[in-house]
This record gives sequence, structure tokens and C-alpha cells, in this order.
Amino acid sequence: MSEFFDRDYSAGEAYLRLYRYAVKYRTRLIIGLLAGTLTAGAWVPVFQMIQPALNEVMAEGATPKVSPGNAAVHEPPDAALGESNDLLKAEQNMPSWFRQAESLAARFGVELRDEQGNITSLLKLIALVIIPIVVLFKIVVMYLNNYCLRWAGAKVVQDFRIDLFNHLQKQSLEFFGRTDVGQIMSRCTSDPQQIDRVISNTLAQVFRAPFEIIFALGFMIHFALKNNILEVLAVVVVGFPLFILPMAFFGAKVRKWAKKAMQRISLVSSRIHENLTCIRVVKAYFTEAVEMEKYREINNYYLKSVLKALRIELLVPPAVECIGIFLGCAFVFYCFEIKKIGLAEITPLLVPLAIMYRPVKQIGQLQPQIERGRAALARIFSLLDTDYSLPIAKNPIQKEEFTTRVNFENVVFHYHNSKEPTIKNLTFDIPCGSLVAVVGGTGSGKTTVANLLARFYDVTSGAVLMDGVDVRDMDVADLRRLIGVVTQETVLFNDTIASNIAYGTPHATQKQIEAAAKMANAHKFITEHADGYQRVTGEKGFLLSGGERQRIAIARAILKNPRILILDEATSALDTVTERLVQDAINKLMTNRTTFAIAHRLSTIKSADKIILLEKGAIKEVGTHDELYTQNGDYRELCDMQMVD
Repeated sequence: MSEFFDRDYSAGEAYLRLYRYAVKYRTRLIIGLLAGTLTAGAWVPVFQMIQPALNEVMAEGATPKVSPGNAAVHEPPDAALGESNDLLKAEQNMPSWFRQAESLAARFGVELRDEQGNITSLLKLIALVIIPIVVLFKIVVMYLNNYCLRWAGAKVVQDFRIDLFNHLQKQSLEFFGRTDVGQIMSRCTSDPQQIDRVISNTLAQVFRAPFEIIFALGFMIHFALKNNILEVLAVVVVGFPLFILPMAFFGAKVRKWAKKAMQRISLVSSRIHENLTCIRVVKAYFTEAVEMEKYREINNYYLKSVLKALRIELLVPPAVECIGIFLGCAFVFYCFEIKKIGLAEITPLLVPLAIMYRPVKQIGQLQPQIERGRAALARIFSLLDTDYSLPIAKNPIQKEEFTTRVNFENVVFHYHNSKEPTIKNLTFDIPCGSLVAVVGGTGSGKTTVANLLARFYDVTSGAVLMDGVDVRDMDVADLRRLIGVVTQETVLFNDTIASNIAYGTPHATQKQIEAAAKMANAHKFITEHADGYQRVTGEKGFLLSGGERQRIAIARAILKNPRILILDEATSALDTVTERLVQDAINKLMTNRTTFAIAHRLSTIKSADKIILLEKGAIKEVGTHDELYTQNGDYRELCDMQMVD
């Protein structure tokens, strides 16, 4: 299931933006990539020594053995001339670096060849010196390659996660009302991990495997030119592009199913989140088995897409491998049977072909990995490119105090999926220091009005003014500092009670925290526990009762000391005894503040300076309790139902 903001990105778009993240760590990346390139070229010295070694072995095998009792046999001049030509050819076949090494060794009195120019210890040199040095060098550069790229990958993933989290913090409540939490969690955790694999594994192979192939092919071409066997180049030029065919054919299919798999794993995350959030209801209705079956179905749904992508992905390496084997066999057949090239000439070409086997196989795996990374990048960038944050004024007005009144002027508000406005031409004011209450049935728009006052949403038309300043023109930090909110559904963090009370007031002292708890009637139950203020509340305050959570939320608001207080049905879910404790705490909190209260229990707002009755987003009645009660309207009916005089 995709989100409303999902879009597709071309490979160029996706990986260019990934490059902008990775370029910050270019030093480590360059070291890692250069190390990968050096790894690819590590076998070239070995390639260069193969033909001289074979010539030496074959020359020794061809030399006739002379018994001690026989007289020396003088070779004819033609044979001597042929031998001289062979020596000259062998000398020409020696790589330049060997001659330099020979010259350097001679300075220290070390002879690598005898007086006749025979390289008698060449095989020993390869076995005991060159190959161990090459292997050791390759181990070192491979370590640098892997470490540097994995380090860069981990840093890029960290940057992605921080940017995603920071982006989410800026979004308005409208965005969170339209998205699934599990989907968002998956994009912030699982998808960036896929990018780590792209950088640490795929990128490492991109800068190692192709170079290994290029070095091997380069040596083959050099060898063919040097030994006048140019026909083999035609086989290479014609055959090598065939490797691309399976990667191009299967690549788009892999990306399609990889994207589906990522979307479906988000459903799995969402299911877990929803289940754990509603675990009380699950336990209460004994529906564990039902939940398990739902989870199993979603996992099967996810597994189908994973296996589909896997089946397609696993076809690529064998296809590339089959093409490679076919071309290799054709190459050998052509050289041996058609061109009649000898063993000493063909073996230096076969060894690079054998070395190319592993990187060619890796290249077959690259395309699926690149397409998986592209699918993950598309999901990440789709989220980062979606902006539902509240617009910030170019020159926001700084406001430290609230002094006169809040005005709602002809306010109209639509939710994104609603055809009819939730709030219709709402006009009223909240004088500084007053208590204004809003009542009405479910869906009348009470909480929406509170959200507009706190600017969790922006009005569709009209304006909300504070001291004559549109809240959209105010600095958001100043607005939030002036407003405190206590809701019916109290949310606590999985932290200590002290940290929860001090949330939003990070520099509060322990003395100030305890003073706020005492005003909220919370100090007693806090200190009765052995851990006191260091007691951990559990996930969303799970370890505390509803009344205890509510009083901690009130203590938090008291400590913040806002000038405007929004109470959203703060006592409607409590029992009578607890409600008295909480209501007493609320009364202390409301002292010398401007309060906007939403209430179901009308007994809690009888003393309000103004009561507004909403119906379907419009004001139906307005006045004090006594004024509205005597009008015998809908407010009187609500009071009679609750037996409020």
C-alpha cells in the first residue's frame, strides 16, 4: 500500500541526490574507491609473468640431456640462431617491472638470471615472492575498501534518518492525519538500511568488479597486440556487451517487486504498532488469536512480494554466468582449433578469463541491488519532498506577552477529506484573563476550534487574532510558549515522572518540578512510591492510572506557566473522587490565566465567563451559564440531561 505522496524517481534523480548526501564524506569514499580500484589491478603483475614462466618451463623441457660419457654435440648454426631468437623473444616478453626489479637486485648482489640469461628461479620467484606480495597487498586494500565504504554508508544512513525525523517534526497535524504511522516508521528505519547496503556493498562492487574486468580485458588486449593475435579482440568486442542483456531485461522487474516488498513490510510494521498500542483492548476482548491471524496474513502478503523479487533477482547471476561460460568456451575453441595458438600464447589469455569469472558474477548481482536501492530512495525522497508544514511568515512577529484578547473572525475550516466545512463562519472573542467554555455534541467542532487557536492547523478562511496579530504572522515558538494544552487523552513519555513534568521546560529545577506537582495534587502519589520522581511511567504512562497521568500533565502545564490554557475535556474520563482532585488542580492552574475549556461535564464550567454552544461547526447559543439556562434552549436540555442546575 503506497501513501498519497509517493512518486517515482529515475535512477539519475535518485542516485544524484544520494551523491549529495555521500559527498560530505568524500575523503573516506575516495580512499575506499581507490582501494577497490587497486584491488582490481593487483593481479596484473601475475598476468605478466605467466608467459615468461611457461616459456622457461617449455625451454627446459626441450633441452636435450647429455650423459657424462658422451661427447658434446655441436648444434648446427641454424639451431643456434633459433635459440638466440627464442632468447630474444623471451627477453621481450618479460614485463618492464621485472627488468627494473632485476636491476635493483643486482645492486645488492642478487642475480635473478644466470650468465646464459636463463630465468632458472622464476617459478620460485612467483610462488614465494610475487604471489604472497600481491595477496598481502590485496588484503590491505580490500580492508580499506570495505571499511571506508561501510563507514560512509553508516554516516549517510544516519543523515537520512536525522533528516527524515527532522522533516516529520515540522509537519502539521494534517499530514499525520493522512498517513499511517507504521508506514512512516518503516521509511525512517528499514529503507535507509537499504541505502547502507547500496553504499557499502553495491558501490564497493561498482568500483571493484568493473575495474577487475577492465584490467583483465586490458591485459588481454595488450597481450593480443603484442603477440599479433588481433583476431581474439573481435571475440571480446562482440561478446562482452552480451553480459548487459539479462541485467537490462530483469532490472525493471526487480525494482517493481522490491518497491512492493518495501510497501508491504510497512504494513507489517503498522500492524505491530497498532496491536501494541491497542493491547489493552486486545486483552479485554480476548482477541489474541484473531490478531495473530491478521498478522500472519499480512506477513504472507509481504512474503509473496519478497519471493517474487527474489525469483527474478536470482535469475540475473546465472544468466550472466551462462553467457560468460559460453563466450569463454567459444574463445578457447577459436584460439585452439581455428587459430592453432600454442599453450604459451593461450594460457596468458585464459588466466585473466578465469580471474574475470567472479567480478562478472558480481556484476550480474549489481543490477538487482541498484534497483532495490532506487526503490528505497524513491520512498525516502517521496517523504522528504512532501511538505505539509505550516507556512512561516517571512518576517514573523515576536510576541512575548498576551495582553488583551483572542478573536476568531469569520473562521472557516475544512479537513482535507471533507466536502463540508467543519467550522462555519465562526466569530467570537476570548478576553484576557477570562474563562471561555465550548460545549456541544460529538462532531460539533469543539476540538477543531482548540486546534485552530493553538495553530495546529491553519484556517481555510478568516483569521484567528491574538492582540490583533494574526497567529499565522506570529513566531511559532512565541505562540507555543504562550499556550499550554491539557487534553483528555494524556500522553506521557517512557521516562521518569520528573522528566515528564519538566518536558517543554528543560531547565526546571527539582524544586520547581515538585512545586508544580504539589499544585497539581500529584506530589503525594509520586512520593508514596519508592522511586519517587525517578519512577519510570512506562509506554505512554502505562504504569500509572488515568488520574495520575492527568495530574502529571497538569503539573507539566503549571511548570510551563502559559498565558493561555486550553483544556480539552480534561476530566471527562475520570471517576468522581479522582475528578475532584484533578478539577482542584485545574482550578489552581486556571488562576490568573486565560482559559479556553472544552467540556462534556457541564458542572465543571458553570463559572465560565462565556459559554459557546456549537452545532455542526457553527455557534448556536452563547452566554453565561445562567443566561443560557434561562433561555430554555439546547444548553438547558444538556444541563437537564446531566442534572445540572
